[in-house]
Amino acid sequence: MDYSNIFVYMQAEVTLVAVIVLLFLYDLVAGERGRRRFSPVACGLLVVQVLANIVPGAPGEVFGGMFRYVPMHTVVKSVLTVGTLIVCLQADTWLRREDTAHKQGEFYILTLSTLLGMYFMIGAGNFLLFFLGMELASVPMACLVAFDKYKRYSAEAGAKYILCALFASGVMLYGISFLYGTTGTLYFDDMAARITGSPLQIMAMVFFFAGLGFKISLVPFHLWTADTYQGAPTTVTSYLSVMSKGSAAFVLMTVLVKVFGPMVEQWQTLLCAVTVLSITVANLFAIRQKDLKRFLAFSSISQAGYIMLAVIGGSAIGMTSLVFYVLVYMAANLAVFGVISVVEQHSGGKVGIGDYNGFYRTNPKLALAMTLALFSLAGIPPFAGFFSKFFVFAAAFQGGFRLLVFIALVNTVISLYYYLLVIKAMYITPNDTPIAPLRSDGYTRVSLALCMAGVLLAGIFSAVYDGINAFAFGL
Repeated sequence: MDYSNIFVYMQAEVTLVAVIVLLFLYDLVAGERGRRRFSPVACGLLVVQVLANIVPGAPGEVFGGMFRYVPMHTVVKSVLTVGTLIVCLQADTWLRREDTAHKQGEFYILTLSTLLGMYFMIGAGNFLLFFLGMELASVPMACLVAFDKYKRYSAEAGAKYILCALFASGVMLYGISFLYGTTGTLYFDDMAARITGSPLQIMAMVFFFAGLGFKISLVPFHLWTADTYQGAPTTVTSYLSVMSKGSAAFVLMTVLVKVFGPMVEQWQTLLCAVTVLSITVANLFAIRQKDLKRFLAFSSISQAGYIMLAVIGGSAIGMTSLVFYVLVYMAANLAVFGVISVVEQHSGGKVGIGDYNGFYRTNPKLALAMTLALFSLAGIPPFAGFFSKFFVFAAAFQGGFRLLVFIALVNTVISLYYYLLVIKAMYITPNDTPIAPLRSDGYTRVSLALCMAGVLLAGIFSAVYDGINAFAFGL
């Protein structure tokens, strides 16, 4: 094997490993003063990593086809890395607290390790490498969820997440063993030619879907989501809500199309049922929530259902719509969590929706940022969320799923109601003692500016969608 190909086709993975090693060494040698600069060092290295890998290359494979590269992988990995960069910017204030200041290195290394696992999931051409990547993304994530281990909710959230993740991984591995037993191979390309749609292979597909359904938070694999989102540190919750979901959704579509292509009728039926359940159940439960992080947990389950509209057709336009939706959802959701993090750090941990009554009176800029992000999540024009929903609806409609699109449209109206509840609290509901005026740090302001740029500009400038669409073929 030509080892130079590793640096060509695995450039993103190699450079990310280099960033992790550099941060590990910096954590070892930096003294107390050096750790105060951990955030700019980590964010600077991530910026370099993004710029070094932003230009797609020629497709190819290494390790006998276990790892494959196509240009669309660069797009997806760049989106995930930019999202991770925004999360790292928002984490600065939280990491400077007395109880977490000495754990900055742990946070960045764990976070980037999960990102590396997502990279391997995306580039896998073999179920073995895919599973290793998924575990690399899951185990450090459990550590991040329990990062505030001396706080009861964080430890509880970490325990629930790791137990559910282990069960989901076991179910998925059981399904992969069925596939190996019936096809005699773990390679995606070889397996597709040997799929016959036998009952054992249908069971394997269901088990595989259950494992990824956990990562994406689809109903009925969603029961861990609200408790984990509420208990985890807010910065970790924002990372979990977007990056894990985006990478798993991309991999799910790739595997369904490439491996289970001959069983398209079976997995489309499964996806129809799960999509309707995810959107409807999540919307109904979101209306009842009083805690903002639990509210966003059910919002993310609903958004996962909309992402499945892009997957169900198994087409190139579906792949483009999926990546575009993840990009827009990332910008809006990280903006909301960014505002929540600022409020939480400066006001004693207030995360109830009622705590935001009259928020606009004292913090108009933060209220405006959250409002624009919530409008985008609800799909209101002219924000980018409207265009992302339109494209996933178009992808499902083109695939012939007209009733499914209608149900999703009805649920969009329901979601608009509960997003407006938060906006009503900030602008209309009176409060004699609103949250005091807050001033966010420079890193958070930069992150919110990036998110607002995505919310306001991603839908208006067609070059964003067209640029993604240019690489949607040849997966």
